Amino acid sequence: MDPTRVFVKNVKRVVFKVGTAVVTRSDGRLAVGRVGAIFEQLEALNSQGYEIILVTSGAVGAGRQRLKYRKLLNSSFADLQKPQVEIDGKACAAVGQNGLMALYDSLFSQLDITSSQLLVTDNDFKSTDFRTQLSQTVNSLLALRSIPIFNENDAISTRRAPYEDSTGIFWDNDSLAALLALELKADLLVLLSDVEGLYSGPPTDPNSKLIHTYIKQKHLGAITFGDKSRVGRGGMTAKVKAAVSAADSGTPVVIARIHPDLCFHFLGSGFVAGNIGKVLEGQRIGTLFHKDAHAWVTFNEFTAREMADAARDCSMRLQISGLAKSVRTIAEMEEPIGRVVTKTELADGLILEKTTCPLGVLLIIFESRPDALVQIASLAIRSGNGLLLKGGKEARRTNEILHKVITGVIPETVGEKLIGLVTSKEEIPDLLKLDDVIDLVIPRGSNRLVSEIKSSTKIPVLGHSDGICHVYVDTSANMEMAKHIIMDSKLDYPAACNAMETLLVHKDFSSSEGLQDLVVELSHGGVTLHGGPRASARLKIPEVQTFHHEYNSRACTIEIVDDVKAAVDHIRKHGSGHTECIIAEDKQTAEYFLQHIDSAAVFHNASTRFCDGMRFGLGAEVGISTSKIHARGPVGVEGLLTTKWVLRGNGHIVKGDEGVIYTHKNIVSSAS
Repeated sequence: MDPTRVFVKNVKRVVFKVGTAVVTRSDGRLAVGRVGAIFEQLEALNSQGYEIILVTSGAVGAGRQRLKYRKLLNSSFADLQKPQVEIDGKACAAVGQNGLMALYDSLFSQLDITSSQLLVTDNDFKSTDFRTQLSQTVNSLLALRSIPIFNENDAISTRRAPYEDSTGIFWDNDSLAALLALELKADLLVLLSDVEGLYSGPPTDPNSKLIHTYIKQKHLGAITFGDKSRVGRGGMTAKVKAAVSAADSGTPVVIARIHPDLCFHFLGSGFVAGNIGKVLEGQRIGTLFHKDAHAWVTFNEFTAREMADAARDCSMRLQISGLAKSVRTIAEMEEPIGRVVTKTELADGLILEKTTCPLGVLLIIFESRPDALVQIASLAIRSGNGLLLKGGKEARRTNEILHKVITGVIPETVGEKLIGLVTSKEEIPDLLKLDDVIDLVIPRGSNRLVSEIKSSTKIPVLGHSDGICHVYVDTSANMEMAKHIIMDSKLDYPAACNAMETLLVHKDFSSSEGLQDLVVELSHGGVTLHGGPRASARLKIPEVQTFHHEYNSRACTIEIVDDVKAAVDHIRKHGSGHTECIIAEDKQTAEYFLQHIDSAAVFHNASTRFCDGMRFGLGAEVGISTSKIHARGPVGVEGLLTTKWVLRGNGHIVKGDEGVIYTHKNIVSSAS
């Protein structure tokens, strides 16, 4: 049974809930463009006969931002020097609700839709008469094609903790939406979020996977939730609690991300934009909650994708032994410190040496994966550098144990303080100011993390903010080889920075069956395809807004180019300087690509996934650098060293170079 189709056949009445994170921007202001895109989708559904009920959050956040601004305008300089008192939440709710509904009414009016406002409190639902009247009023509004908009009346709510999760008939707008779906006999509840759906762990963790169908017997207690919403009261924990409650009562629920694009999808006799339309088409969007879900997939039954994912997870666990091997490889390296790179006789008896030495103190900030701590610590010790580590909070305890193990075996003559573990996120800004003590910062994680650190410190930063890796398929490519390389580059580990994000195809290759075969292979692998102008027109796939996009998931961009020169131009314009690959049998074409691509790594007939310190024989890596200064590509021990000049003489002086006969004779080099 296909669970994505079960609930869409007879859907007419739908409750949509939009949270504060959806309707407001990161600075607290209302996201007018995003809200407008949502309303366009709701208008399209309304015109096709769907009965739409909207539950909204955002009043408190919008009101707080507005009141803070007014307070600032009316404050004297002396007032601003005093400790600032937090504005009363109920006042924020009253002001924000007014502004929120004014915006909603204006946007719906532009779409020729009548909206109506209904503010409710927890106590209201204790009255049977209220519930009866509520149902009658909503039915009347829907019959008039008006869209009822619900919000909790926080301004006059008497609940003890109106701005935190608490007990009661409902405790936030997610649970209010679930309650209304039950009271108003809705056929479907859609909880719109700022993430794709429910994940097995924090969405920022590359090992987390999207759960398409929630099965209580399988997933309850097995999910690690991330942070709460950046604003508002809820977050995914509140959404799941509300979704389970509604589904158990008989109303199917979908948690999905709102994509406010203008890519319209066919639905019935019209078009609907973005994920809202896809949900009602029965497409596999977000996470589905249904009371019969346990019957669709038994507890011990897995889909092909789940079996493949489980196999990959087990494979990754085997790499703990691979990690130990990489550490041993580093330990068995030739001594890297004090190595003579060049030795030159400047003049008789005057010898100049260029030797390797540690950089000094490194600050490494990394997310999630604790195996990074072991790799980084090993490389730092081998290269003689002091080290400060800040790992992701998801692996805090594991990091603490690993740190204790590693520092416990450092000789007393060196001291266990060689490696420090930073446990608080609040310490990072202070550390980034220590440019007189810390010599290099290496961030490992999302492009957002890298960009934020680069903009927050004077200390040199080694790393890359994007991993937009390209694979170019030339007209001379071997088709079977191309399939294997492309599938491996994309699917071996889609979240890795060296995974393929853009596939470029020669125009002659694209006109044959080759491109269609590649598309079929990628689709079978679960890859969502997006296209540039030429590819989207030919393949009938959604067109991308920008080529400079790192998916970090089972998705990629395809574009058609005229030849290898056009491919090189495309990569120069839209690439991030990470890793690029050409698949070609013609050696002259391949050589042109290898010589003209200016990225940290460039491959011929090999997967982009080979760009890795362990695979390069470096033992491990602290990261991959796209910088052209100092280290570039996978950074191992060599990348954590610098050089110094050592000059040995016997009373030599310059004195205007009088009497000095320069020989500049090479004595030894690193090659020897």
